[in-house]
Amino acid sequence: MTGTGRFASLSPATGQQLAEYPVHGPEEIADAVGGAREAAKGWARAGWKGRKAALLTFKRALAARMGEVAETVTAETGKPDHDARTEVLLAVIHLDWAARHARRVLGRRRVPSGLLSTHQRSLLAYRPLGVIGVIGPWNYPVYTPMGSIGYALAAGNGVVFKPSELTPGVGVLLARIWAETVPEHAGLFSAVTGEGRTGDALARSGVDKVAFTGSPGTARKVAAACAESLTPLTAEGGGKDAVLVGGDLDGPGLDRAAEAIVWGAVSNAGQTCTGVERVYAVESVHEDLCRRVVRRAAQVSAGPQQSGHGQPDADGTDADGSGRAADYGPMTLPSQLDTVERHLKDAVAAGARVLHGGPESVSAPYVQPVVLADVPEDAAVMREETFGPLVAVNSVRDLEEAVERADASPYALGAAVFTGSFRAGRAAAEQLRAGMVSVGSVLGYAAVPSLPFGGSGESGYGRVHGEEGLRGFAAPQAITVRRFSPPVDLTSYATPRAKAARTVELARRFHARM
Repeated sequence: MTGTGRFASLSPATGQQLAEYPVHGPEEIADAVGGAREAAKGWARAGWKGRKAALLTFKRALAARMGEVAETVTAETGKPDHDARTEVLLAVIHLDWAARHARRVLGRRRVPSGLLSTHQRSLLAYRPLGVIGVIGPWNYPVYTPMGSIGYALAAGNGVVFKPSELTPGVGVLLARIWAETVPEHAGLFSAVTGEGRTGDALARSGVDKVAFTGSPGTARKVAAACAESLTPLTAEGGGKDAVLVGGDLDGPGLDRAAEAIVWGAVSNAGQTCTGVERVYAVESVHEDLCRRVVRRAAQVSAGPQQSGHGQPDADGTDADGSGRAADYGPMTLPSQLDTVERHLKDAVAAGARVLHGGPESVSAPYVQPVVLADVPEDAAVMREETFGPLVAVNSVRDLEEAVERADASPYALGAAVFTGSFRAGRAAAEQLRAGMVSVGSVLGYAAVPSLPFGGSGESGYGRVHGEEGLRGFAAPQAITVRRFSPPVDLTSYATPRAKAARTVELARRFHARM
């Protein structure tokens, strides 16, 4: 069955239609997967050197066309042009790393054979899986999916990308830049558009792996579709990230923590899976930290964004002189406004203190910063992903209790620790269940391409980025090459049983004494 109809991409700030895109169905998706599988043959012939050259050419094109990509991101998400450009830059950095390190990580190499198999040369190789289906999110429509697309391509695979229905133009543009930049590998990376049914069809299309980013509920649906054909899946399902603040911080240290907390909580309108949603501060500094967080949050605001040439001037005013530029834009997903409002009202009803903002902060399509304190741990805002510019700052006895509360969440994606001693910070970080922790900053790991990205629990499973990300899109293959006849061949009936038994007994004694 072919896709039916078309759907519109809308501006989250104005509701105006930006463009229309086709709803791709199973037949179009099958064509895209088949095209990627055929193109992968030429990709394999290109070898490590050729693939690296093509990926770096693609990287340079993304960097050169950053303004064009960022303008599309801003139009479809509402985020500021600066944020969109930073997102593209991070994707470029990761693509560069994947291209330059794929051979080192995945190339064939010798491994020790061990005493019993000295007659064998042992080799470890990685082969591409084939075609990867990438289902991307709307909050970071370049950086997040490129963490799968770039690494999958570097590992030797073809890719079919289904962008979010809220940001289809970004996905189509990325695929077009690939086709225009490396036309000799056209079809290796393509985009299909549509809503949930298109993503479901991609998961059932016979791709060799699916990389998904979205909500835990949708991740379960994708996992169920993949399970029918035992298609492997990497799933990132969001987070409820916590910041731990130690009692040994001085004034400047608390200022740095407050700045990081506010930025991590409200940047991108709080629509960041690794954004700051909970803070656990040791009671001796809790009130002081709250005052500093409120002071900083009061200096931040949401509002309309300008793309392209309408960037703010250096003094913080809009280029057209209309006043101070807003720090972040609207809620991209309209229904998320209801979640933010529900979490806020539930927390207040449960006895939480509203330190900054309140119900009046929610005014579609924008949400101004909200800071809460003393929120009961069983409140929805402490258990569920809010995905909005709202942060709760609670008091704890010590860092040990902070770790316990942070780990009580079903999510385990990212976290951050601020202490006066980096040693204490690292110690607390290592106790956390989160897959990624920054000490002295928030989201520090996101810009480090050699580090893996991912979590556990409701945050999903599997990793992208880094060596683990490359290996996640490849299948290990063990190879042994017999170099000579062993003194005692344990894999031959021609070897006398008594001789084989003596060899086994000698090996047993050797290991029993080690």
